[in-house]
Amino acid sequence: MKVLLTHGYFILEDEKEQAIMKPYPPLGILYLSAWLKKNGIKHDLFDTTFSTKAKFRSHITAEKPGIVAFYTNLMTKVNVIENIRFIRENEDLKNCKIILGGPDVTHNLENYLNTGADFIVIGEGEQSFLELVTNIQSGNPFFDEINGIAFKNPFDEVVKTKPRAKIKNIDELPFPNREGIDMQLYFDAWKSAHGQSAMTVSTQRGCPYTCKWCSTAVYGQSYRRRSPDLVAEEMAYIKDKFNPDTVWFVDDVFTVSHKWLKGFRDAMVEREVKLPFECITRADRLTEEVLEVLKEAGCFRIWIGAESGSQKIIDAMDRRVSVHKVREMIQAAKKNDIEAGTFIMLGYPGETEEDIEETITHLKVSNPDYFTITVAYPIKGTGLYEEVNDIRTTHPEWNTSTDRDIDFKRTYPKIYYKHALRRVNNEVWFHQQKVENKHLSIKGAKFKIKSLAGKMGMWWTRSRMPKASIWNL
Repeated sequence: MKVLLTHGYFILEDEKEQAIMKPYPPLGILYLSAWLKKNGIKHDLFDTTFSTKAKFRSHITAEKPGIVAFYTNLMTKVNVIENIRFIRENEDLKNCKIILGGPDVTHNLENYLNTGADFIVIGEGEQSFLELVTNIQSGNPFFDEINGIAFKNPFDEVVKTKPRAKIKNIDELPFPNREGIDMQLYFDAWKSAHGQSAMTVSTQRGCPYTCKWCSTAVYGQSYRRRSPDLVAEEMAYIKDKFNPDTVWFVDDVFTVSHKWLKGFRDAMVEREVKLPFECITRADRLTEEVLEVLKEAGCFRIWIGAESGSQKIIDAMDRRVSVHKVREMIQAAKKNDIEAGTFIMLGYPGETEEDIEETITHLKVSNPDYFTITVAYPIKGTGLYEEVNDIRTTHPEWNTSTDRDIDFKRTYPKIYYKHALRRVNNEVWFHQQKVENKHLSIKGAKFKIKSLAGKMGMWWTRSRMPKASIWNL
């Protein structure tokens, strides 16, 4: 029985993703593939990133796999559902078993099963998926004893088995099967768009923090880490095999353990591996010494989470960090010749225009090299989702939407945040231009005009609020 691992990210059919052009290999299914290889399960990989839905459907129709497993997340959900329906409507694939895993399935079990999936792997996938595949291939019709899955019984009832115990020692996991896909396609895309190639590496599973907007659907709030030596060994392998220009560590908080970080630095130095990397962390897990260790290990850019420049909003998010510490560490990173990036979120419950202005001040004072801004949206299973569920203003069709399409009653109408995004981005860019050029440039003047236009739009929207309920839609 053929086993096919795939996902649903089609960059060639997504104009927004093409504009960004930062595709990363699908680490989730590459880990799963390596685990199956280690346990002697033959399988194929179909990487959809640089393919099309038509090519995928032609492939699956020709190969007729007995098992198709989709990695499913917020970005790929709709594409995955479309491909599930294609399989279910294809007479030649009527015996194909569809298995789903990934962060979006945990809190949407029944919906995905009703859509046509046969099984859901909940949380960490390697052990549950291996057991499930072995069971299907052997013809065993009983799945109740496989921990960490969900399915429908003959009475059309959803059965959710006992939770799967997490892998204690994740050093047991083999390196992701990067040889199973065409890595050169990723390198070429990055080189063409950004001048440098990039790869991803994971060193840990889980996050011990409790930020209300962040999903922990796969690994929970655990913290398990691969040994520093093993990660350095993987970096050496990547350098020798692929030689990318940079590496992106996908961990939520790379510097959570200072002891681990020093061990990693030592292992990289001992192996004489020089591979520039960037990572994400928290300001409260940074010090001047930690920044020095990061630099010695090869870090060229660090992303320091802030989400807001208002301490009131940071506390509402349960971020458990001081905005002043965030500013201090962004500035310290730059002094240590490490580029600093940060993340900002607008429209969080309770945020006012004063909080947004504090965020602008925060970005001006800290002056990161990079910043990204999003409007907050509630992911199912998070504290934010539970908090705003009763004040939702949109209830989009589940099969054709994602949690990004969910909106709720905020301090201001929806259109307000379009103006706010314009205001924050351009005001900060104006400030950066002024600092860099020491005088008002034409480019800086354009930023200032757009900032003022955004501010006027915010004012105009606020002034309309009491007069027409349509602005609350």
